[in-house]
Amino acid sequence: MVQASCLTKYEKTQVGEIRKWKVEEPTVMSKALGIILSPVTWLVNKIIPEAAIRGVLDFSSSAAEWLTDTKDIVRDAGVSSIADLKAHDFEKSDGLANEVHNWAIGIGAAEGGASGAVGLPGMAVDIPAIIVLALRTIHKVGVCYGFEVQTKHDREFVLAILAASGANDMKEKIAALSTLRAIEVAITKETWKALAQKATSSQMGKEAGVIGIKNLAKQLGINLTKRKALQAIPVIGAVVGASVNGWYIKEVGWAARRAFQERWLIENQKISEI
Repeated sequence: MVQASCLTKYEKTQVGEIRKWKVEEPTVMSKALGIILSPVTWLVNKIIPEAAIRGVLDFSSSAAEWLTDTKDIVRDAGVSSIADLKAHDFEKSDGLANEVHNWAIGIGAAEGGASGAVGLPGMAVDIPAIIVLALRTIHKVGVCYGFEVQTKHDREFVLAILAASGANDMKEKIAALSTLRAIEVAITKETWKALAQKATSSQMGKEAGVIGIKNLAKQLGINLTKRKALQAIPVIGAVVGASVNGWYIKEVGWAARRAFQERWLIENQKISEI
């Protein structure tokens, strides 16, 4: 529910963009690649099994948290602490998030180009690197709105954003969005029991807390390998790696921005939900 009387003109526009992102289906290109490249995807999945992706995800979560610096955001925002951004200037936070997002896209493309140039061996480096960058991007975008990863709820929120950004179909996206909303409720003083019940009803699974690490690892394995299948071919792999990584981080960044925008608006009592 949107409390329109409390919103500025700019905030109303962003509420519309958040709503548009929520109902937007995963890209046609992503679906098409999954069909066209299924034989190569099968091969890559054999070489990089789900268990390996799960291990990478566990490591990447800690690495991304450690790599998320905040001093530049505090400086550029002109505040004394990250917490000040929770009730600061929404449009200013959007500007900071845009800079973080664009920087991450550039880094992702550069890394993908370098690792893609050597073909299949480069994927062993590229996939862990891009997952770390994706998670760091989510962490850093959250900082722009005053939200640092400090609790279990915060970490679940980050993983749910990753799931929403990498959804292979609308069912997966809806489940991830339901989880995001459940965590928002938990963060605003609802009980963990209620959160767990909502997670179960959204069919995110009954294991590993709100969003199952195993399920997310499987999703990432399918999503990344089908996008990166042509990267296994030397030379053209550089072009594929750069474009796919840039495209992937662009999607992750927008998911993070929309999720944290909504959370900021909710915590500032501008809206109850979208």
